[in-house]
Amino acid sequence: MTLQQLKYVITVAETGTITEAANKLFISQPSLTNAIHELEKEMNIVIFDRTNRGIHISKEGDDFLGYARQVLEQAAILEDKYKSASGGKKKFCVSTQHYSFAVNAFVDLIKEYGQEEYDFSLRETQTYEIIEDVSKMRSELGILFLNDFNRKVIEKILKSHQLEFHPLFLAKPHVFISKKHPLAGKKIITNEELEMYPYLSFEQGEHNSFYFSEEIFSSFERKKNIRVRDRATLFNLLIGLNGYTVCSGVIDEKLNGKNIIAVPLADEGDMQIGYITHQKGMLSRLGESYLESLKCTVSDLSEDC
Repeated sequence: MTLQQLKYVITVAETGTITEAANKLFISQPSLTNAIHELEKEMNIVIFDRTNRGIHISKEGDDFLGYARQVLEQAAILEDKYKSASGGKKKFCVSTQHYSFAVNAFVDLIKEYGQEEYDFSLRETQTYEIIEDVSKMRSELGILFLNDFNRKVIEKILKSHQLEFHPLFLAKPHVFISKKHPLAGKKIITNEELEMYPYLSFEQGEHNSFYFSEEIFSSFERKKNIRVRDRATLFNLLIGLNGYTVCSGVIDEKLNGKNIIAVPLADEGDMQIGYITHQKGMLSRLGESYLESLKCTVSDLSEDC
């Protein structure tokens, strides 16, 4: 087994076809096919199921690709650390819940390291996908929150995926509402006062349970619920429907707009926002720089530094 073979199978998995992968790798299709067959034979597994409609990743192949990404990622980190090569395309990926400070830190990273060639990814996605991205080394870091309600469940899942949670900061839950919302003038808002307004939250797909919610679970029943997939839609509905959502309270006018404000929410527990990493992984120089920028961004936005 070689690093080149691992690169081949990952490229095929990403492109979905042998033809496209071969073009991207600048090798012939027969050479690529033979290299994959040799790897499968050596490892005694079937990475790709072949059908008349093309190839698909097998169940054992999906597990194998997770390990392959770990190997290639760590090899890249070693080269970056000890060869100190400045050339080549820089790659970095982070998965996160919908936090403006995660975007700000990503912008800072690109400004510092973005050269003529780079391939950076910021995945604002569902909570379970964040966990899977980091466990399969598709992302170096994942950003999410824990609280008294979801902690046991999420920590159990993290442990089963060989992931570690690292606290960043403790946040008091706030209500995000429009500046023109009837409750905008209040210094603190209760759940009872919000009862008549639509509650907006991020849809979590097949894992759409309270434990995977980006918004804190409340024992107070919310009668009007709207689920969305992206931050822009959520903010437009906050303004258009006098809706609200519950978040960390860390807000950035440049990204969230001047029409959205954060007001403290009464009688709810704290949110511990942090990042997850793989236990067997080692952060790259880009990962360390992103993390440093993330901490500084959070500190600046929360006016604690």
